[in-house]
Amino acid sequence: MSDRPDPRPSRRGGPRLLSVRSAPDPEGIVLVLHGGAHRGEQAMVSPTQLSVLRMVPVAHRIARAGRSRLAVHRLLNSHRGWDSGTTPVMDVAWALDRVTEQHGDVPVALVGHSLGGRAALLGGDAPQVRTVVALNPWVLPSDRVDLSGRRVLVVHGSEDRIALPARSAEMARRLSGDASVGYVSVPGARHAMLRQGRTFETLAADFVTATLLGAEPRTRAVAAVLDGDTFVDA
Repeated sequence: MSDRPDPRPSRRGGPRLLSVRSAPDPEGIVLVLHGGAHRGEQAMVSPTQLSVLRMVPVAHRIARAGRSRLAVHRLLNSHRGWDSGTTPVMDVAWALDRVTEQHGDVPVALVGHSLGGRAALLGGDAPQVRTVVALNPWVLPSDRVDLSGRRVLVVHGSEDRIALPARSAEMARRLSGDASVGYVSVPGARHAMLRQGRTFETLAADFVTATLLGAEPRTRAVAAVLDGDTFVDA
């Protein structure tokens, strides 16, 4: 399994798609979204920056869990960070158009970390999206989106000092008025998902395969969320 450029790359300087798992007739599509802080005006995204590499094992875990039933792609944003000119949500919209052209009208899961988690949540109202997974999402109190009809999972480390767990928990509460939302706290985990990375990867893969493919959840936390619990510990 290797990450390959999309056969229809974007315009120069724009977002890019890397194929992690191709499938001839997928039952679902997964877009994996990286984070990354602002590094100056229109600073380009490097495939080797840590915030991008951090999502490689997540994408591969989902691809292995979904086998040939899921098409999995990693999105490289048009530039680092988030500004008013070009946001990662715009890059998500571009990517959704590309994967729909490639695979047809197939349900999509968005899986993102940090600012990629915010992009997954705020871009999750696109009609193709059925599942949203936000890992340690960096969100603002002013963020608003209607995710009615979607299945949403927020996974946040209790010791995250960069993206505050209290903010993502509050956003989960807001979203739960319209969407099916679960919030899983990972005790002791920090923002980079290094020490307990396997926990984040496993929860993301379990939730995606359960919601897109109807697979039986393998983790207690995802099973509890799918049974209707909103706040659980990993």
